[in-house]
Amino acid sequence: MMVLRKISRQLCSLKKIPPSCDSRYFWEWLNTVFNKVDHERIRDVGPDRAASEWLLRCGAKVRYCGHQKWLADYNNLPGGSMDRYKIQAIDATDSCIMDIGLEHMEGLEHVEKITLCKCHYIEDNCLQRLSQLEKLRKSLLEMEIIACGNVTDNGIIALRHFRNLRYLFLSDLPGVKDKDSLAQVFKTALPALELKLNLK
Repeated sequence: MMVLRKISRQLCSLKKIPPSCDSRYFWEWLNTVFNKVDHERIRDVGPDRAASEWLLRCGAKVRYCGHQKWLADYNNLPGGSMDRYKIQAIDATDSCIMDIGLEHMEGLEHVEKITLCKCHYIEDNCLQRLSQLEKLRKSLLEMEIIACGNVTDNGIIALRHFRNLRYLFLSDLPGVKDKDSLAQVFKTALPALELKLNLK
């Protein structure tokens, strides 16, 4: 009992650190760890399994080809051969995915839909990086970008490289300023695209 009192007194005497001071940096560091690419892991288990692990670690959800249910729990990742589990859709709502983790997506060949909603680490360079992934350029059909405050016109314009994109929904993006110019860019580059804008 005496030991507990002594420890308690020592803890109480420690200088209090303002909660806003270091917590932001801690979470950014932790999220960077979650996004770190392990090339050995990708080689060992394949791109879809490695990307699934990364996405679920970061708080996103995945849906596999031929499955209706979304997988959100890392502990429920299917065992056995991952060859039959190909990522078809990604819902990154409220996730901590960031630029350094996007390399996980290089080998994905079946992703048809991506939702980026309230993704605080998604910036223009992330969208530009995604639009450079050749396999994703071929497979992606639908994309939604909602309430990602660090995205501007430059990031959105990069999406024109998704040559098979059929549906693009943009909403609550304060960094996007010229929606008329964006609409014109997509009309020229992707005439078959259904573009929905909910921007101020």
